[in-house]
Amino acid sequence: MLKIKKGDTVKIIAGKEKGEEGKVLRVIDGKRVIIEGKNQVVKHSKPSQDNPKGGIIHKEAPIDMSNVMYVHKGKPTRVGFKFVDGKKVRFAKSTGDVID
Repeated sequence: MLKIKKGDTVKIIAGKEKGEEGKVLRVIDGKRVIIEGKNQVVKHSKPSQDNPKGGIIHKEAPIDMSNVMYVHKGKPTRVGFKFVDGKKVRFAKSTGDVID
């Protein structure tokens, strides 16, 4: 089970975009995340069937999961796991609230 999932709001705590928040679009191999509109890179693409003109494309690059924190009630917090009614759930360590 992952501490950060698709759809979570996270805050970037390291790197060039430190302090910014965004929504997780994708988790890659449980180690890296792609955040909406953050860590933009420029990719030069050759003409293809999908993109007949080719050109320069701006897209989000992955960020290591260790460089982001889950945001709960507007504040970044660590995430833990506990069993509630025999089911494993995530909870915010700062408040103890169950996330999902």
